Amino acid sequence: MKSPMTTLCYIEQDDRYLMLHRVSKENDINKDKWIGVGGHFEPGESPEECLLREVKEETGLTLFAYRFRGIVTFCSEDAPTEYMCLYTADAFEGSLTSCDEGTLQWIEKDKIESLNLWDGDVLFLDLLRREVPFFSLKLSYKKDGTWYRAALDGKELELFDICKPDGTPTGHVKERSMVHRSGDFHRTVHMWVIRRREDGGVDVLLQKRSKKKDSYPGHYDISSAGHMHAGDSYEVSAVREIGEELGIAAKPEDFRFIGFHEGYFEKEFWGEMFVDHEISAVYLYEKPVKIEELDLQESEVEEVIFMDYEEILQGIKENSLPNCIYPEEFGLIKKALEPDFNPEGIRIKEKYFI
Repeated sequence: MKSPMTTLCYIEQDDRYLMLHRVSKENDINKDKWIGVGGHFEPGESPEECLLREVKEETGLTLFAYRFRGIVTFCSEDAPTEYMCLYTADAFEGSLTSCDEGTLQWIEKDKIESLNLWDGDVLFLDLLRREVPFFSLKLSYKKDGTWYRAALDGKELELFDICKPDGTPTGHVKERSMVHRSGDFHRTVHMWVIRRREDGGVDVLLQKRSKKKDSYPGHYDISSAGHMHAGDSYEVSAVREIGEELGIAAKPEDFRFIGFHEGYFEKEFWGEMFVDHEISAVYLYEKPVKIEELDLQESEVEEVIFMDYEEILQGIKENSLPNCIYPEEFGLIKKALEPDFNPEGIRIKEKYFI
């Protein structure tokens, strides 16, 4: 049996990485993927001894300056757990030789993501690019090669399905912060909690976002909203998010679907550009809700308040209410209360450069 421990190295030169296109072996788990160079430990080897031997065997190069950057734990439904020692190297001697594992090629770093990579590799390549200190990353894969779970230094990460223009998943999964740096199209759920008054008016529950949020801290927002975890459905996500944020124990049948909303905005927060491009399933929740009985998620929600629909609409139009609400989506609430409303085919698009 092969050792469950491996090394992988990204050799650097002139803002490029030496990449190996694994095309030579038919039964290679990495068939047709682009990766760094490395391989399994031999008995008695240290990580450094394995690194130097594998690089020499696969490339003909001798490393004399390298850095140990992290440990990556790979879990798979149909393979033993693998522990990979991740390195970068920027000083070497020798000339490139042919490799029986595939084709070696120097690739500019800003073009690496356009290659056929494992989705999890995109994450640790980003950690390398950002010079994150020594890290422990755990990646969990399904039998079909898609990943569904990741943890960085023991902390669970959020993974999103990347979508096609029509909102269906592409099959690729990406980590939250990377999605919002590059503006990848992804899915969310929006739940508007409303109550009808005896005078014919409508109150809408607004949440005030935590001051620690990565976008629009301290602003009023949708009653409850959240990103869909990779592989989840809209209904499952709606139940989870309203439960986590507000403590409401809802069931899928408690939500009334009123349409899709495609939103886009770009704005700088905390010194970094935040790009949000999402397709959202929009729901109404009309069961009785008492604010004093809600259990707010402190990391997400500072407070909640019921406000008159028309008052909120005026605050949005006049910019007198600090908010991050899409105006046309908010207008959909009023339309959805009309007797002959039909959500079929409704897809609102709103785009802002702030």
